[in-house]
Amino acid sequence: MNNQNDPQTILPGKLGNPNLSIETDPRTDPRIAAAFKMAAAIPSPEAPDATRASIKTAIEYTKTFEDTAAIRHSIMEDAMPNYDNVINTIETIKGVDGNDITLYVHTPTDTTKPGPCIVHTHGGGMVLMTAADPGFVRWRNDLASAGLRVIGVEFRNGGGKLGNHPFPAGLNDCATAVNWVDENRERLGISSIVISGESGGGNLAIATTLKAKKEGWLAQINGVYACCPYISGAYFNPPPALASLIENDGYGIDCNQMALLVRVYDPEGEHPTNPLAWPYHCPIEELQGLPPHVISVNELDPLRDEGLAFYRKLIAAGVPAIARTVHGTSHAGDLSFPDITPDLYHETLGSLCRFANSLNNS
Repeated sequence: MNNQNDPQTILPGKLGNPNLSIETDPRTDPRIAAAFKMAAAIPSPEAPDATRASIKTAIEYTKTFEDTAAIRHSIMEDAMPNYDNVINTIETIKGVDGNDITLYVHTPTDTTKPGPCIVHTHGGGMVLMTAADPGFVRWRNDLASAGLRVIGVEFRNGGGKLGNHPFPAGLNDCATAVNWVDENRERLGISSIVISGESGGGNLAIATTLKAKKEGWLAQINGVYACCPYISGAYFNPPPALASLIENDGYGIDCNQMALLVRVYDPEGEHPTNPLAWPYHCPIEELQGLPPHVISVNELDPLRDEGLAFYRKLIAAGVPAIARTVHGTSHAGDLSFPDITPDLYHETLGSLCRFANSLNNS
């Protein structure tokens, strides 16, 4: 029995105290707790009940979410540093459905020889937000400022203003982008390719790599760096193996909200255990032969345990893999507050840079 009067036996987060929040959990970095309190001035829309909402209602929620998020964009744009050492250009390529895919190319000005490239797949549960959002632009510019080539993929979303294009539309766009980058290595000065993203972008980074193996072009991808990957799809009824879904539920994101986004990504519910939609379910034997991975998770993230479980599968499959947990942080908390927790932000940025450079030199 869990004795809440004994600090040695209290379970973490909401497993021990269902009344905790990201602001009141004693594990939370105080700077992040304060940031959430300030953000409450612009409340996020409440997601409708995922078990009852229609697909139309779910899609409408993604648009409302984006509209609310856009209120914060001007604040983030005002805080954007100047990047005189980065050249920004745009490429437009064709997707497999004849659709246009915008690629945001960030190149360091002081490049003298080919170097590693990060193909960045942005977060948003594969159904909302855009590569042009200021937080993602800043992340890519900071990576380029640190010496990496970076390409942001504006893939089709399941919902929001870039929807409605359910699975596998966005995945196909990411695969097309990686193939284009590979074909243009010489022109872009690229020696190796790492695909990296956070949350839904972490899903797409891993799923693109699984797709590459399935289709025979895995050699194009030298490494994968997935931050807080959203990869199980198991949010309607969280399994005991993924205890963090209960422990940290509502800490910035919650299971009902994520379950609603699952419906937008897979409206007919046809792919609940398809590894290309939800990589967590990939059998160990199908992971064999994948390139090196880093799985980075956040201690106070509902998604923490699915990322760590996937890391353990990679290790069991013989894939070179590293897991890191950023303590005191919420979902993507190390990436979301570059001016509030710059130490956490730059530590993760440095980790990705070191990983990419290590593969480039191997």
